[in-house]
Amino acid sequence: MKRLLAPIFLFATLSAVAATTPVATKPSPPSDVAAPPADAEKSSTGLFTKKLAGGTGTAMPTDDDMVKVRYTLFASDGRLIDWIAPPQFVVVAVNTMMRGMKEEVEMMHVGERRRAWISERLGGAGKAPAGGYLVADVELLDVIRIPVTPSDVYGAPADATRTKSGLAYKILRHGKETRHPKASDTVVVHYSGWNSTGHLFDSSLLRGEPAEFPLQGVIAGWREGIQLLTVGDRARLWIPEKLAYKGQEGKPQGTLVFDVELLAIK
Repeated sequence: MKRLLAPIFLFATLSAVAATTPVATKPSPPSDVAAPPADAEKSSTGLFTKKLAGGTGTAMPTDDDMVKVRYTLFASDGRLIDWIAPPQFVVVAVNTMMRGMKEEVEMMHVGERRRAWISERLGGAGKAPAGGYLVADVELLDVIRIPVTPSDVYGAPADATRTKSGLAYKILRHGKETRHPKASDTVVVHYSGWNSTGHLFDSSLLRGEPAEFPLQGVIAGWREGIQLLTVGDRARLWIPEKLAYKGQEGKPQGTLVFDVELLAIK
């Protein structure tokens, strides 16, 4: 099972994280845990890192991305702080990570494993001995690009198709299948949703996995819009409030805009 963390990265909720880590073989401290070895690279900020395994992809994360990672954290005195063992992982926004780990991740390619010796100044304070390091072994599993807010989020363009209900939609990419889902079907989709001010309020892409749900259990605009698609289609839906949450407290308000990719029909 995977494990997701709120984007505050690791240490504000350290005790809760450690408590939910499943029983697994406890990792041992690396032989160079006490201090960076001679072959470690030193960055302009003073961060020491060493590549443990090369990547299999070309993608590298930036401040605007989220990353899927596994990690092991030691204090430089050999104490195990926390770890995520396979098949678990965490998904976190890069710009919320501690300074040293953020710098470490941003120099990695997908598939790479790297070790960093993070000083107190770069985020190790309170987690490692005074004057020592927090040693972070990180495996970068994937880079997740945060969806860009559509330029037409504030209103459906003239070339959008409008239905009698008030739904507007536009096919952004056509799939290769011809079957449409029925209202009684369960579908698998990737989606991102914005309100009419351009605020991203939800996205399956940020969770790192598609969503699966019965069409009978979703808002009317989704139920109608998804049935207009075939597997492989990617579309943008402009859903008026009367077909969305109808002003319910605690729900996204007003017209909602969704980019949806229909992956499968069950």
